[in-house]
Amino acid sequence: MSSISYEDVQAAAGRIAGHVRPVTVAPADPGTFGAGEGWFAYEFTQHTGSFKARGAANFIAAHRAAGTLPEAGVVIASGGNAGLACAWAAGRHGIRATVFLPETAPPVKVARLRRLGADVRQVGTEYAAALEAAGEHAERTGALASHAYDHPLIAAGAGTLLEEIRAALPGLDTVVVAVGGGGLFSGVAAAAHHHGVRVVAVEPEHCRALNAAVEAGRAVDVTVDSVAADSLGARRASDMALYWARQPGAVSVLVPDEAILAARQSLWDDRRLAVEHGPAAAFAALRTGAYRPAPGERVCVVVCGANTDPADLVRPGE
Repeated sequence: MSSISYEDVQAAAGRIAGHVRPVTVAPADPGTFGAGEGWFAYEFTQHTGSFKARGAANFIAAHRAAGTLPEAGVVIASGGNAGLACAWAAGRHGIRATVFLPETAPPVKVARLRRLGADVRQVGTEYAAALEAAGEHAERTGALASHAYDHPLIAAGAGTLLEEIRAALPGLDTVVVAVGGGGLFSGVAAAAHHHGVRVVAVEPEHCRALNAAVEAGRAVDVTVDSVAADSLGARRASDMALYWARQPGAVSVLVPDEAILAARQSLWDDRRLAVEHGPAAAFAALRTGAYRPAPGERVCVVVCGANTDPADLVRPGE
């Protein structure tokens, strides 16, 4: 299994320093997180609108330093956000990016990818079909294959987020993250484990690749059927994510789609945050009690993506 260590996260932090936006943390209103002391990490303000920019920047920088960036450029399969990040990072270095997406990808993400100059190709209705097509493209053209989540450089880059949150919130007890294939979770968990911080992995009830892997003791295929599938719709979690999910201090919880919709609406109504359903899942874990902080527990929820159409958030008359 290709896994990562805390040292990998530190190396990633060095590579991407000055190239990504430091995360902003904001306090939650008293009582929002029950008995806990709550904070939000506004990672959705990152380049390309999600945490994915961290991993993409680390991936491209590491390969450029090693001299392993081919003429054919880089290729990735994505639900949208990883592709956006890859196209952004590649563009900064004048490298061609080919992005395979499901035909069901949100139009707002497809349009932004094209504005970034990516060669966009849509196949199938799930991420798995896009992944297969991207692999075939890499073999045929010699393009460098990146990955939305299952790559040590991608996960290590994502883990730099935890370092910044800890710097902003000394004494942090728990970080709550939404999970798709497990790249963000793996990186954050690798750093959190080093510091003794608990990591709560949140998934939709019917989009539960990591939770099912923990239950089975191995990575397994799951059905993908959730309002958050465009960002959390991996059919199978990475072995790397499963490794970290089985370490002390990791917790896996599930939330229903109705709670995700309500959490997303609440973030708009109460904080004017227009975010995707994926990051809303993390907040839903606190709102539903899927995770209940202890009195005084210092908890930070990562709000990690905002590539969404906000039209369905605005109530009539607003």
